[in-house]
Amino acid sequence: MILRQRKAPVKEMPNRINEHIKGVSQVRLVGDNVETGIYSFDEAMKIADNLELDLVEISPNAAPPVCKIIDYSKFLYQQKKREKEKKANSAKIVIKEIRFGPQTDDHDFNFKLKHAREFLKEGNKVKAYVFFKGRSILFKDQGEILLARFAQELDDLGKPEQIPQLEGKRMIITIAPKKGKV
Repeated sequence: MILRQRKAPVKEMPNRINEHIKGVSQVRLVGDNVETGIYSFDEAMKIADNLELDLVEISPNAAPPVCKIIDYSKFLYQQKKREKEKKANSAKIVIKEIRFGPQTDDHDFNFKLKHAREFLKEGNKVKAYVFFKGRSILFKDQGEILLARFAQELDDLGKPEQIPQLEGKRMIITIAPKKGKV
């Protein structure tokens, strides 16, 4: 019986470093503690060894390729950190829902309108819907009028993404905040 050893999957590095930089005779060297210029590959490796840092290929398509002398593990850590910050700063879309009945009273309408204004000021989308129970589906025109009025009242803070649509027992309208008001 022959046992075969499995090799662990090798993580692919985004940049070539040190001896993995192949087929290059000269490199443009940049870095904080190095004089910028064009060096032979062997000379650049010696400089990196003397500083106990890594020679990292930053721009392989340039002529000659651009390499930087840095601590590669620290470089990867900072790169991941930047990506994480960028991801955290990206816009998160939150949709707040407001439910109406087909024969909602003015006081209830104004109360829900006030909440919708707050949601839009915070930069959230508002999904308003009229829920029809049982035979109240007969009043779908009232629901449409109610949602149109709702969209008109919020016209200064947001714009409707589509006209009110009937989906099953719900008539739905979504209002997105205007960019300048947030």
